[in-house]
Amino acid sequence: MEVQWTVRLFAGLAERLGGNEVRVSSAEGGMTAGKLKALLAERFPSHAGLIHASFVARNEVYAADDEPLESGDELALLPPVSGGAPENAGEDELASEDGRFILTYKPLDADRMLSQVIVPEHGASLVFVGTTREWTNGRRTVHLEYEAYAPMALKTMRQIDDEIAAKWPGTRCAIAHRLGTVPIGEASVVIAVSAPHRAGCYEASRYAIERLKQIVPIWKKEIREDGSEWIGEQQESWNPTAPAAE
Repeated sequence: MEVQWTVRLFAGLAERLGGNEVRVSSAEGGMTAGKLKALLAERFPSHAGLIHASFVARNEVYAADDEPLESGDELALLPPVSGGAPENAGEDELASEDGRFILTYKPLDADRMLSQVIVPEHGASLVFVGTTREWTNGRRTVHLEYEAYAPMALKTMRQIDDEIAAKWPGTRCAIAHRLGTVPIGEASVVIAVSAPHRAGCYEASRYAIERLKQIVPIWKKEIREDGSEWIGEQQESWNPTAPAAE
C-alpha cells in the first residue's frame, strides 16, 4: 500500500522548490525523516545541500533522521533558522494563552513583555531588544522580512521558558517576535526575563536569545541594496535537537 505525505516548506526552501508544499509518496512502512530528505534531495538535486542541512518537523516537533514517519503525520521541512509569518496571514498576532509568547505583525512593546514577568518575589528584571541594523560588513540593509512556522514557534518558545526554569529555578521568561517586514531601527525580538537575583537574570536572558536562534523555527530574509538573502542557509551543521550549550 502506498502512503502519501504533504510536506510544508518555509523560507528559502519554499522559494527554491517552487511552492509552499511538496507531496511525497512511498510504500507503507519504513519511511523515516532521513529517507524523506533523501527522496527530496534526489528530486531536487540542485538544492540537495540545503535539503540535507534542513530538519523534518513531525507533528510540530523536530524529528531525528532515524525517526519513523506514519500515515497522517503533519510534516514540514525546516531550513536552518535565523532566528521570524504565520501560515494564517490574516491574523495580526498569535499568542500563547498566558500572553507570554507572541508572534505579531505589529510593532513590539517592550513594556508589555516586561509586565508578563514581573512578580513580587523577584528582585531583578531585564529586557533584551533586537533591532534591524542598517549596515553589516559594509553592506546596507533596506529592511528585514521574517517568516515562521507559527504553531511550532510558539511551542519552542515555551520550551525555552521551561529550560530556563529548570536551570534557574523561579526565573520567568516572555518572548515576542515580529513577523513580516521590519524596517531599520525597529525591534524584531523582545525577550523579558525576571529572577530572584541579578546574576541568574543576566544568564537566563543570554540563554534565551541564543536558544531562540537555535531551535525556534523563524527565518530572516535580509533585503539589501545589492540583493536579498535568507540568513541561516549557510549553516550546514545546524542541529536543533542537540542539547543546549552549558
